[in-house]
Amino acid sequence: MSLLVVGSMAYDGIETPFGKRDRILGGSATYISLTSSYFVKDVNLVGVVGRDFAKEDIELFRGKGVSLDGLQIDETGDTFFYRGKYSFDLNNRESLETSLNVFETFDPVIPELYQKSRYIALGNIKPDLQQRVLDQVENPDFVVMDTMNFWIEGMPAELRTIIGNVDMLVLNDSEARELTGESNLFKAADVIMAMGPKHLVIKKGEHGALLFTGGEIFSAPALPLVDIFDPTGAGDSFLGGFLGWLAYTRNHSTLNMRRAVIFGSVMASFCVEEFGPDRLRNLTNDEIFARYLKFQQLSQIPEIEE
Repeated sequence: MSLLVVGSMAYDGIETPFGKRDRILGGSATYISLTSSYFVKDVNLVGVVGRDFAKEDIELFRGKGVSLDGLQIDETGDTFFYRGKYSFDLNNRESLETSLNVFETFDPVIPELYQKSRYIALGNIKPDLQQRVLDQVENPDFVVMDTMNFWIEGMPAELRTIIGNVDMLVLNDSEARELTGESNLFKAADVIMAMGPKHLVIKKGEHGALLFTGGEIFSAPALPLVDIFDPTGAGDSFLGGFLGWLAYTRNHSTLNMRRAVIFGSVMASFCVEEFGPDRLRNLTNDEIFARYLKFQQLSQIPEIEE
C-alpha cells in the first residue's frame, strides 16, 4: 500500500545534557519516511535538499526502500539547517540557529506516480503547502497532518482550512491548547473535532498520547525508558509509525486506530534512544513487535477478584 510523505528535510545541530552532534540528518519527512518504511514497502518522499546533502544520506533512504522520485535537489543553496539545545529534563528546547536555505522556497510538486498514493502524511510545513499537496493527489484513503505553534500563530485561517480537509490531526498538548484557547485537553479536543477531522491525536510527551475517534477516547501510555538521548523527531516518528501501521493493515476501525497509536509510540520510543535518526537505521521486526508487547502490558488492568 502506497504512502506519500511530504515535509522538511534538514541537518540539525543538537545539544542535550547527554551529548552533542554538530550536524546530523533531520527534518519531518526524514523521520516519517524512515519509521513508516518498517511497515510499508511503497513509501514515496517529497522534499527539498541543497547541494550539501550527503550521498550516504541519500543511500539511507534508498536502503529502506523509500522512493526519491519526488526529492528536489537544489544546487543553488544549502539544505535547511537547525541548531537547538535541550534543557536537563529534555522537555524544553532553545532554538539557537534556523537557516531555511533552499527550504524557504520549497514548492511540493507531486510526481504523477505518487498522485495515487492511498495514505498521505503531511509533515510540519506551511498550511498552504499542505493544501497544495492535497490538491495534487487523487482521492486518498487517509490523510494525517502535523502542525506547530508557528503556524497556529502566523497562519490561523489557512491552518483551520487544511484541518477541515484531513482525516486526522496530530499535535502536542501545548499546540492543542493554543489552537483552541482551551486549557482542558478534552474541551480542546471537542473544539478541534468541530473543525472537521474525524480523528485526533494529542501527544503528551513522556505522559503518552490521547486518541479521539468514533466518539471514544483512548489513553496510550508512554514507555519508561532508562536511556533518552535526544527527543528530536519523536513526534514525526510517532506519525510515521501510526500511519505506517494503518497503511499496512488498511483497517481504520477504532480498535486498529488504538493499535496504530501504540505502534506510533513504539517508533517514537526507539527514536529518542540515540541522536537524530540513528536508532531508526537498523531496527528489526522482532524489536518493534517486542516493544509493542511492552506497551500492551503497560495498559493491561487485572480483573477484580470477588
